[in-house]
Amino acid sequence: MAIIPGTKPTRAVLIALKRRMKVAETGHSLLKMKRDGLMIEFFEVLNRAKTVRKELVEALLKAEQRLQMASAIEGSVTIGSVAYALQKEPAIQLDSRNIMGVVVPKIEAEAVQKKMYERGYGVIGTSAAIDEAADAYEILLDKIILAAEVETAMIRLVEDIDSTKRRVNALEFKVVPDLKDTIKFIGMALEEMERDNIVKLKMLKGKAEKKAAEEEAKKNVELAATSAKASA
Repeated sequence: MAIIPGTKPTRAVLIALKRRMKVAETGHSLLKMKRDGLMIEFFEVLNRAKTVRKELVEALLKAEQRLQMASAIEGSVTIGSVAYALQKEPAIQLDSRNIMGVVVPKIEAEAVQKKMYERGYGVIGTSAAIDEAADAYEILLDKIILAAEVETAMIRLVEDIDSTKRRVNALEFKVVPDLKDTIKFIGMALEEMERDNIVKLKMLKGKAEKKAAEEEAKKNVELAATSAKASA
């Protein structure tokens, strides 16, 4: 039996512990519901992350192929000059959303996929291979941003699931059992104290009755003696 250290076996403490027990059981139930809900959300995000990761790998391979093709046609010098022609970098906006109390990032990017005239390099003097490579890398960047959002959400969910599991286990295997044992201990102690008090009261009552009987007998003797003297 695990008793909470420093607990005094009094009725006030017993009432307070019973209240704590009720709160702990309610909290345990709510945390289990949260844990189960987070697990459902996690597997949904995990499936999405697998899909996004697959699409990311495919986009990366496609972008590398398009870049190699453009390099073969235009040469590395032209590819380098086209890369330096970028005038506007994508604007990244960070926001957040809530999944069952877990704050996860929401990443949005503007101007990732551009039109041909927005890329900064001249259309005349470049081949379609460069345009295709640029398209492929813009799509790849979109996939990277999406993957960052999804995988960060997955990490946050894993961390919160782990934290919630620890709290559930602490309540289930430590806090609630200790409270139950302590409540049982105090209940037994109070019953023992009550029995002791009953015994003491009976003893005091017996002594009081014995004393009263002795005093009554003494009075009767004194009355008898007084009556005898009066008769003589």
